[in-house]
Amino acid sequence: MNKSEFIDKLATHFAGNKRAAADALDAVVDTITREVAQGEKVLITGFGAFEKAVRPARMVRNPRTGEKIQAKETSVPKFRPGAALKAVVAGAKQAPKVTVVRAATTTAAAAATTKRTAKAAAKKGAAKRAAKKTTRKRAAKKAAATRARKTTTRKAAAKKGAKKTARKRPAAKKSTARKSTAKKTTTAARKRAGKKAAATRARKTAVRKRAAKKGAKKTARKRPAAKKSTARKSTAKKTTTAARKRAGKKAAATRARKTTVRKRAAKKGARKRAARER
Repeated sequence: MNKSEFIDKLATHFAGNKRAAADALDAVVDTITREVAQGEKVLITGFGAFEKAVRPARMVRNPRTGEKIQAKETSVPKFRPGAALKAVVAGAKQAPKVTVVRAATTTAAAAATTKRTAKAAAKKGAAKRAAKKTTRKRAAKKAAATRARKTTTRKAAAKKGAKKTARKRPAAKKSTARKSTAKKTTTAARKRAGKKAAATRARKTAVRKRAAKKGAKKTARKRPAAKKSTARKSTAKKTTTAARKRAGKKAAATRARKTTVRKRAAKKGARKRAARER
C-alpha cells in the first residue's frame, strides 16, 4: 500500500474527505519526524514508539565486491510496536471498529492540530531565541573578560617598563654630571683663551706704544718745530690704547657673566632632572 492508497483508506474516517485525510497524515508524519530528529521519543500507546538510535562505527562488507569497509557512526530511526498492535497482528485481538468523523469535527480537529503545531513551533522558536540570547551574552562576557585581561597585562607591562626606566635613570644622572663637567671645562678653557687674548692684545699695545714713543723722539730730534703735533698724536694714541684696554676688559667681563649664567642654568637643569627622577 502506497501513500495515496493509505489516504484512500484513511478518508473513510473523515467521511470520504481525502483532503482532510491527507492533511492529517502529513501533520502526523511531520510531527513524528521532527521530534525523532531532535532526539525525542514519540510514544503512541497501543501502537508503538518512535525513537532515535545511534549506530556505532563498525566494519561492513560490500555485497558486490565483498570488500570490508569502515562505516561511520550514524543515527537511525527506530520503531518498537506496542502490545495492542502485536495482538491485532497476531490475531489474538480484533481490530476496533472504524469510526467516521463528520466534516465539522474533521475541520475542528484539523484546526486543533494546526494550532498545536503552531504553538509547538512558537515554543521552539522562543527556545531558540533564548538560546541565541544566552550565547550572545556569554560571548559578550567572554569578550569583556578578555579585554580586562588585556588591560591588566598592559598595565603590568607598563609598570615593569617604568621600573626598568627608574633603574636606568642613575646612568642618565652620570651623563648629566659628565655634561656639566664638560661644560665647566669648556667655560674654563674659554676664560683662559680670553685671558690669553687680552694679554696678547696688551703686549701688542705696549709694543706699539714703545714704537710710537721711539718714533716721537726721533721726530722731535729731527723736527723741533713739530713737537706740538707729535705730542698731540702721542696723546691720541694713548687714548686709543686706553679705549682698547677698556673694551677688552668689558668683553672679558661680559664673557665671564655669560659663563656664570650658563653655569647657573646648567645647575638648575640638573636639579630639575634630579627632582623628576626622584
